[in-house]
Amino acid sequence: MSALTVASAPEDAIALETAEAHQARTAVELAGRVALLTTAAATDPSAAERVRAGLVAFCDREVLPYAAAEEAVLYPTARIMPDARLLIVSLVAEHRCLAALVDALREATPADAVADARALQVLFEEHTAKENGLVLPLLAMAPGVSLATLLTRLHDRLPSARGAEQHAPRPGGSGSATPVTPHTAPSTKEDPS
Repeated sequence: MSALTVASAPEDAIALETAEAHQARTAVELAGRVALLTTAAATDPSAAERVRAGLVAFCDREVLPYAAAEEAVLYPTARIMPDARLLIVSLVAEHRCLAALVDALREATPADAVADARALQVLFEEHTAKENGLVLPLLAMAPGVSLATLLTRLHDRLPSARGAEQHAPRPGGSGSATPVTPHTAPSTKEDPS
């Protein structure tokens, strides 16, 4: 089923496809970094250390901030949909697992880093498959919900949108935004903000 057939508005179809493409690019880069780490760990421990540090930095810059933004923007709106409530609970738990794997990578030896990195890659791929295949289409199909607006708000929360060079808030961490309550979820198409 194409995004055009599941979205309630053309701009939501475009937003859905853009979000899926973003997640796919992130997954490809993560997989490439994991492959580099695997190769380096087998041949050159000092190179493996540099690749491990680069993988952690990538996760701190791309994966974890995006997860925190999803929790602050997308998940509160999806959580109030009966069909998505339990799914969102599980996705939040997966964000905690992703963050724990990144933390494990921070201190891992090259041998341990390969296992942690591979686990991170597999979890990320499964996680994004659920978001792209379930959450985003549900939001795109929902009457009164503008996926395009939600994704704009999500991207506005990312460090690159704010021009920040520091680490963004971690999902569920003390620096992350408090999720919007169902009564104040920014979800209507008429809401221009």
